[in-house]
Amino acid sequence: MANFIIEDLKKEWNKPENGLIKIILINVIVFISISIIKVLSQILGFGSLFLSFINSLMLPSDFKQFLFQPWSLISYFFLHQGFSHILWNMLFLYWFGKIMTENLGNNSLISLYIIGGIIGGLSYMAIFNIIPFYYDRVESSLMLGASAGVFSVVIGSATLMPNYTFHLLFIGPVRIKYIALFYFLISFFDITGQNAGGEIAHIGGAVIGYIFIKQLQNGNNMGDPIIKILSFFKNLKFEKKAESYAYKEETIKNESDQDEIDLILDKISKSGYSSLTKEEKEKLFKLSKK
Repeated sequence: MANFIIEDLKKEWNKPENGLIKIILINVIVFISISIIKVLSQILGFGSLFLSFINSLMLPSDFKQFLFQPWSLISYFFLHQGFSHILWNMLFLYWFGKIMTENLGNNSLISLYIIGGIIGGLSYMAIFNIIPFYYDRVESSLMLGASAGVFSVVIGSATLMPNYTFHLLFIGPVRIKYIALFYFLISFFDITGQNAGGEIAHIGGAVIGYIFIKQLQNGNNMGDPIIKILSFFKNLKFEKKAESYAYKEETIKNESDQDEIDLILDKISKSGYSSLTKEEKEKLFKLSKK
């Protein structure tokens, strides 16, 4: 059964222009993996070790702490705790991400999700360290979740196609500009609440989603640097694979040549050099020069 699941995941992953599915798959795989590690660590008595591990992946608002875990600016927006947390994030990402992918392409969605996550995280850290209201939370505050990246895609899609209509259960047809505005206001009204850091990140992601689309409409693609970085690592991976294949082919060729030499040498030891055919003599001469 596990093999079937892995094969299905590989098929989905390898489909062309499927950035939306890849982002969702990464989030889901990370969520399942973290959940399994959490359960096992608790059973085996390593709960405190797991807590340290998960905290290192979450984004701290304290700049001093952030200096010791800079990767958390990326890792935090692929990290979830709680089924409802990841469920709603991935549903919103899928619904609004489809709009963006169909109208702007794969790269725009990927780059906006990543930029939204980064800007959302930086907004959270900046506000917590600049505005005195949040000073007492700085040392203890940690953030996780894809919401900032998702909000950037939601607002980006609403900016791109404000009159696109969703048919909501019990409500009926609603244009996405009103859905986006509703969730933006909910986040704004709760920036002083218990999840203040998350709501600030939502707003940061939402603002960059709006700016991203407006800049794109003006001919400026803010996502180019992100795509270039991802392409660099992708090409690097392919180059390593090509080198590996070339090495294997050369190894096979060398092994084949050695087998031929061994056969010819065996013939010489049994019947003498004069017993070799003209072709065998030429082959021995050529192979011995390599």
